[in-house]
Amino acid sequence: MAKISHYLGCIALGLALGLSVTLSSKENTHRFEDEYTYPMLLDIIDTIETYYVNHVTKEELIQAAIGGIFDKLDPYSNFLSHQDLTNLKDSNKGEYFGFGFEVATEDNKITIVTPFAGSPAKNAGIQPGDTILEFNHEPVSEKNLANILAEIKRHSLLNLSINLKMSQAQTGDIFEVTLMPSTISVNSVTAKLLDNQIGYIKLDSFQEDSTQDLIEQLTLWQKQPLRGLILDLRNNPGGLLDQAIQIADIFLSRGRIVSTEGRFFDSNSDYFASPQSMFSHLPLTVLINKGSASASEVLAAALQDNGRATLIGETSFGKGTVQSLIPTVNHMNAIKLTIAKYSTPNGVDIHSKGIEPDIKVLSELVSGQESMPIIANTSPHDDLAKDKLLNSAITWMETNN
Repeated sequence: MAKISHYLGCIALGLALGLSVTLSSKENTHRFEDEYTYPMLLDIIDTIETYYVNHVTKEELIQAAIGGIFDKLDPYSNFLSHQDLTNLKDSNKGEYFGFGFEVATEDNKITIVTPFAGSPAKNAGIQPGDTILEFNHEPVSEKNLANILAEIKRHSLLNLSINLKMSQAQTGDIFEVTLMPSTISVNSVTAKLLDNQIGYIKLDSFQEDSTQDLIEQLTLWQKQPLRGLILDLRNNPGGLLDQAIQIADIFLSRGRIVSTEGRFFDSNSDYFASPQSMFSHLPLTVLINKGSASASEVLAAALQDNGRATLIGETSFGKGTVQSLIPTVNHMNAIKLTIAKYSTPNGVDIHSKGIEPDIKVLSELVSGQESMPIIANTSPHDDLAKDKLLNSAITWMETNN
C-alpha cells in the first residue's frame, strides 16, 4: 500500500512538473513585465501568510513590501507612520523628541548631515560629515542599512539609548558615543548686533515661522547704522523649501531664486524675487560648510548667483532634490517622496557636488590654535570670539567694503 501511495505521489509530481513546463512555455509569449502586477503581489502575500513555515501576519508582509518599495528609491523618500508624521510636523515647528542629528545614506554609508545645537548628538561631540560605523555594536553594511535607520528611529520613539561607533570626518579618528533621546527645541533664527555694527544672523533650520522671525529681527535693526550683514548657514540641514525661497526674496529685489523640475506637472516651477527687499544697500556675507544642506543650499546659491552675497567657508553638502508630503488613503500616514530636483539660478545641479564658496576656508584650518592671515588683528566678539570663521568673515567685510 505504501508503494502504491508513493507511486501515485510520483505521478502527481510528474503531472505538476509537466503542467509547470506547459505553463512556462505559454508565459514566454507574454511580456516579462506582465508577471509583476498588483494581483501578483497580493497573491504572494496571501501564499506566504498561508503556507510559510513560520507564522507571519499580513500586516508584517505589507510593511515589508512597503519597505522594499522605498529601498528602490533615493534615501530621502520614505513611508511615514502616524508617529513619524507627528514628529516631522513638530520639527517644522521647532521641537521634537530624538537624538538630534540629521543623516544621509549614500554609498552604503550613514553620514551625519548636522547635529542640532543643544541636542544629545551635539553634546557628545558629533560633527557634520562624521560617519556611523556601528550601531549597538552591529557594523553598518549595505544589507542592514535600512534596518539600522529604522532601529535608530525605534529607539528614539521608545526612549532607549543607542551606542554609535563613529569615524571623525576631519581626521578619520574612531570614537564611540552613547546617546539618550531627549526633547530638542530648535530656534530657527538667532541674531546679535556685533560691536562693529555688523548684524550677525544664525539660521539653524527652515521652520514654519523662520521668515517671520527673520523679518521681525531685521525690522529691529532698521534704525541701526549697520555696516553689513552676516548670514550663518553652517550646519543648517534644510527644512521647508518655501521658507528658503521667502528668505531669499527678503534680500533680493530681482532675479531667479530657484527652479525645480520633475515628472509631475506641479513639480516644475521657477521662483523669482519680488521688487521689495530689506537692507539691499548693505554688504552681505554667507557662511556655509559641509553641514549646509538642502534648503540652506537653495538660499546660499540664490544669493551667490544673483551677486547679492559673498559665500565664505567650505563646500556645502550637496542635496539637490525636493521632497513633498503626500497623504495616503489612511490619513494618519503619509509618504515623503522626492518629486523634483532643483537648479540654482545659473542652472547648476548641485546634487552630490555642493556649492563652492567664493572664499574657501576649511574648518580644520580655523579650528586650531594658529592664526590665519585673514583673521590677524581681529578683536574678540563676546561669546562669538572663538568662532574663527565668523571673525574671518568680519575682517573680510571690513577690508573689502
